Amino acid sequence: MRAKGRVFLIDDDGLILSMLSRALGNEGYEVQTYASGEEVVSRVRSFNPDVVMLDIRLPGKSGMELLEEIVRSGMDTQVVMLTSDDTAETAIRAMKLGAVDYLTKPFNLDEVVLVIGKVIENERMKRELRCLRMVSSDLFEVEFLGESDAARAIRAKAEKIANAHVSTVLFTGESGTGKEVLARHIHRGMHDEDGSGGSPFVPINCTALPEALLESELFGYEKGSFTDAKADKKGVFELAAGGSILLDEIGDMKPNLQAKLLRVLEGRAVRRIGGNEEIPVEVTVLATTNRDLSDAIGKGEFRTDLFFRLNAFSLHIPPLRERKEDIPVLARHFLSSFSRKYNKPEPREITPEAEKILVSYGWPGNARELKNVIERIVVLESGETVLPEHLPKEMHRKDEAEGDAPRYRFLLPEAGICLEEVEKDLILQALDKARNNKTLAAKLLNVSYDSLRYQIKKFGLE
Repeated sequence: MRAKGRVFLIDDDGLILSMLSRALGNEGYEVQTYASGEEVVSRVRSFNPDVVMLDIRLPGKSGMELLEEIVRSGMDTQVVMLTSDDTAETAIRAMKLGAVDYLTKPFNLDEVVLVIGKVIENERMKRELRCLRMVSSDLFEVEFLGESDAARAIRAKAEKIANAHVSTVLFTGESGTGKEVLARHIHRGMHDEDGSGGSPFVPINCTALPEALLESELFGYEKGSFTDAKADKKGVFELAAGGSILLDEIGDMKPNLQAKLLRVLEGRAVRRIGGNEEIPVEVTVLATTNRDLSDAIGKGEFRTDLFFRLNAFSLHIPPLRERKEDIPVLARHFLSSFSRKYNKPEPREITPEAEKILVSYGWPGNARELKNVIERIVVLESGETVLPEHLPKEMHRKDEAEGDAPRYRFLLPEAGICLEEVEKDLILQALDKARNNKTLAAKLLNVSYDSLRYQIKKFGLE
């Protein structure tokens, strides 16, 4: 069972430590106790507790001195002071130094539990706001939509995965198919059962940052670990604790960083750059890729052990051209969403002629391209009906060309041919034209990506 929070208790009175530890432990908190302040700051930095309950009077360093050190370190840990001095002067001084609250001895255990719960909840709300600022996708993409058999099967599988609360999920498919939308869908099923939206979802793009910077963003760093490390920094694994982290385009992550990620997935703990302590993290890892990871493994660009660790639960999203029934559903969803966003009249209708063009188009950019097309229509076109002339010219050319498309006819020699050799030769030509890009080669041959992969394997063309 997931702990409600991590609490450090620092007091030289063993009876008080025992009493508080038992009361908070019974409420579901993970508790560590200390009788003095020696090395406490380094332990706080390493284990990152949510709250430190700190007695003012301690042997060696006083509670006030420790409070100043914790605040000065720049950590997110909140401090609640324990004192037998109930004068206003002591309380004001503690609050000015950075304490969030204080409790006077002897105290009521129910009050202690209430204060700790309030402090942790407030801090988690702040963290959620920070996470929301990192989110790049549109908030109206709230579920994985579609009426095709493929979309229905994906949603059914996603529901089972979410209900099982698995620790890692891999999403595969071409760019723009909706991998992040499906990841958010599973995150909500796992962590937002009450609808509160309080569990963090932290996305990070594995291709957008240099390797060194990506490592610090993932795992965080300790103050002084490198020139610009002016204060301790939590990585996204820590920021996403109790929720999910989305590793977008993990197939492009460098092998050296893949090894470090594998250690985190296996040990469920991170070590900050420059740190020596393992910090436990309880987080769901959702990873996406548009690459063929089997191909990347063959080229030595992706670790086999990491692939098997991620691939225990995987979801493949077919391209939109293979889910034509979903195109009108998504188009109407985007129409409604963008009409609200830009304060345009609703509902908008799509004429049968325009819908035919939408459905017949190949959508190389998948749902993302469809969304962009609909957004332009909502912003630039007037009226409440989507007409064929509102659609981009290249979509019309495609639609018009289909009726007059030349039908290639291969003449069969008198002696006959080996059909498999013809197929093999065409696949090699497509791979050559596409410069070994299997996704593009599949488009040239008008077959699905998975079908092409099967043929490549069948003919030994890996």
